[in-house]
Amino acid sequence: LTGPAFGQRHVQSLLIFFAIVVNYMGKFNASVAVVAMTNSDTSNHDIPTYDWNEMERSYILSSFFWGYILTQFLGGWLCRRFGARITMFASTFGSAVMAILVPFFVPWGGWQSFCAIRGCMGAFQGMLFPSIHTHLANWCPPKERNRLGALSNTGIDFGSVVTMFVSGLIAASSIGWPGIFYVACGVEVLWCIFWLIFGANTPRQSKFISPEELEYIETSKNENKKLEEAKEMRQIPVPWKAILTSVPLWTLFLVRCTQAWGNSTLQAEIPAYMKGVLQMDMKSNALYSALPYLCSWILAFVYVIMADILLTRGILTITGIRKLINSLSSWLPAIFLVGLGFLDSDQKTLAIVLMCLSVGINAGSTIGCTLNTIDLSPNHAGILMGIVNTGGNGIPILTPLVVGVIVKNENDRAEWQVVFIISAVIFFVGNLFYVIFGQMVSQPWDAADFLDKQKASHIEENGEANLKAIEAKKNVKQAEEKNMSDQQDIKT
Repeated sequence: LTGPAFGQRHVQSLLIFFAIVVNYMGKFNASVAVVAMTNSDTSNHDIPTYDWNEMERSYILSSFFWGYILTQFLGGWLCRRFGARITMFASTFGSAVMAILVPFFVPWGGWQSFCAIRGCMGAFQGMLFPSIHTHLANWCPPKERNRLGALSNTGIDFGSVVTMFVSGLIAASSIGWPGIFYVACGVEVLWCIFWLIFGANTPRQSKFISPEELEYIETSKNENKKLEEAKEMRQIPVPWKAILTSVPLWTLFLVRCTQAWGNSTLQAEIPAYMKGVLQMDMKSNALYSALPYLCSWILAFVYVIMADILLTRGILTITGIRKLINSLSSWLPAIFLVGLGFLDSDQKTLAIVLMCLSVGINAGSTIGCTLNTIDLSPNHAGILMGIVNTGGNGIPILTPLVVGVIVKNENDRAEWQVVFIISAVIFFVGNLFYVIFGQMVSQPWDAADFLDKQKASHIEENGEANLKAIEAKKNVKQAEEKNMSDQQDIKT
């Protein structure tokens, strides 16, 4: 059975793609904005600028993740309670409201108010990815999971391209840095409108899906239709003990944390590095800051095609594909990062090439490890994403602060070398653990009746133990009676 070439499952993936794009505009535009907000030569002279030092700028870049890590579990729980549709809407609309507040509150409250707003924005966006993984698990047939999941997640790279490029151009234009936040708010609200119209928690709840596509999705997922109607996924009890003692899950947790370290170092610090070490102005900074993410977006499609060929032709299993691609996307960027730290303003071209290679090749991490939560447990994908994302997004709290401690002079190449070498080592170690201990198959605790079977097994074990205990007592009693009978015979 095959589904339509283009159907509602593709519409949902496209909506997720744009959800990531617009949220990333709110998430990462601060790395460009703080450069414009602290340098009057690179923004509109009629718009106020601020004398923030490197540590204060690091607090601003870090503050988003203060709120972000607090709502990962909340996002997974809300998806199970209300569904991904409402949760993703609340996440994105709340982020839009926070974006529009920045130009009004920062002139009044300084960098501290910027941190507070960014923290609240992070709290709203923290619910996004648990919702996305729950939504993909509901909509993606297993054989299309790699393709649809990876294509949806290319929004990460495209969102970074748009953010770096457009934010730099806006900051250098007549509307200056406040325009960065007006645009971010506008696109997020626009997405919310489309999502309310076309978004649906499950294929069965979609108003636009064809009967053929509905049958295709449900049949390919080997789901019993009557069971699905009677028992929604959010009603399946969560086997917390089994999840929290799962080695494959904690391996994924580790590799996502190490990926986050390298990615957040680059995403947050590329504009400052290009301005300080490579001596680029705002307009060229905007173009070249976006270029690595353009490469990443293009290479993401290359990885999707490569994974599809390897899987459909039976060359590699999904386990082999994920470990191979994640190794390429971790170890090669580690090498390029080390090389990047030894270049200066006389080698701008080579530095940009290495940044493009480092960020671009890392695009494979989506197929390599990001989608691994759905492999381990389609039924609890949102919960797993909440656990993994809590760790993965706790790391970006640290990276800007670490950079702020190490880089006292943004023009000092030697200080940036230390930053890049630390990231390279972390990249390498995390993937090594993933290759050794990672798994890409559904875990026993994913089954809807796992806890019931476990309970029945305990009851059976306890029953057998009770029978053995009764039998043992009976044997002891018989032995005692026999012993007393023998003693009476002896006396007689």
